[in-house]
Amino acid sequence: MEEKTCCCNKKTTQRPEEQVKKLMHRLNRIEGQIRGIRSMVENGAYCNDILIQSAAVTAAMNAFNRELLASHIRSCVVRDIRNGDDLVVDELVETLQRLMK
Repeated sequence: MEEKTCCCNKKTTQRPEEQVKKLMHRLNRIEGQIRGIRSMVENGAYCNDILIQSAAVTAAMNAFNRELLASHIRSCVVRDIRNGDDLVVDELVETLQRLMK
């Protein structure tokens, strides 16, 4: 889980291939759900049916975020704290505040 800086001054994370596959699988399913909602809107589906599908997408994104957050804490945050970089805690708090809006 090595981090490096790119030209845009943002951190990056190297993830194990299995984790990337798992995250991409979740995102592909979410993308399919979004396309389904788009089709429902285009075809004049009943509002309540669209809202139910929208809620499913929200739940799927929340599950994706929980999985990624847990991985981030176990890898990046722990590593940075062990290396003496306490600023990662402030970054984590800010991220949690954004997720809880």
